[in-house]
Amino acid sequence: MLVGVGKAWRRTVHAAVLVGVLAGCSGAEEKDAESSASPSVSASEKVESGGTVGAPDSACLLPVGFDLAAEWKADAIDGSAADGSGKAGVDEDMASLLRQGPVSLVCEVDAKPAGHLGFLRVYTGEAGEKDGDARAVLEAFVAAQDGAEKAKYSTFEGDGVSGAEVEYLATSELLDEAKQESAFAVVTPDGPVVIHLGGADSEEHQDMLPAFELAKKTLHTV
Repeated sequence: MLVGVGKAWRRTVHAAVLVGVLAGCSGAEEKDAESSASPSVSASEKVESGGTVGAPDSACLLPVGFDLAAEWKADAIDGSAADGSGKAGVDEDMASLLRQGPVSLVCEVDAKPAGHLGFLRVYTGEAGEKDGDARAVLEAFVAAQDGAEKAKYSTFEGDGVSGAEVEYLATSELLDEAKQESAFAVVTPDGPVVIHLGGADSEEHQDMLPAFELAKKTLHTV
C-alpha cells in the first residue's frame, strides 16, 4: 500500500510541475530576445576589475581605456604591417590575420589566466575610416570575417562614449559548427576602435561575456 501511495504521489507532483512548465512556455518565448542579453548584463555587475588598459602606462596604448576582468592579461600586438605591404617581415598571410576590414589588431587580452579559452581583441583604424560611423565600421569588420552570419546590431553607452555593438554567429573551422561572437565599436578623433570577443565555442563565449560587458561599461577616451 505504501508503495502504491508513493507512486501516485510522485505522478501527481510530476503532473503539477509539467503543467507549470507548459503554462510558462508562451511567456518564455516572448522574452527570448531579452533573456539572451540579460545574463551578461547582470554578470557584468559582479565581475571583479583587475586593472585597466589603454593609458600610456598600461600594457597597450589605445585611443580608449577600459577595465580588465581580474586575471585577464593584456599584451600589445604590432599590427603596423597589417596592410599587406610586407613591412617589418610580415607576410601576407600574417597581415591578413592582423587586419579585419578597416581595422588592425593592436592589443590582445588573454582569458587563459582566468581559466577560459579566448581573447578580448582590440583593433584600431585610421582617422576618417567610414566617416566616423561606428555602425559602418562594425559592419565592415563583420563582413570581413569568413563564416560570419546572423548579425544583430544595436547601440550602447559607455563611460561618456557611445557606439555600436553586434552579436553574430561564426563557423569554426576547427569545430565545424557555428559559435557566438560579439564586438562593439566607437569612433575617436584618432580613428575607430573595435573590441571583439570570440572564444573556443559558444559555451566559452558565454562564460567570458562578463569581461566583455565590463570593458563596454567602463569604456572611455584617454
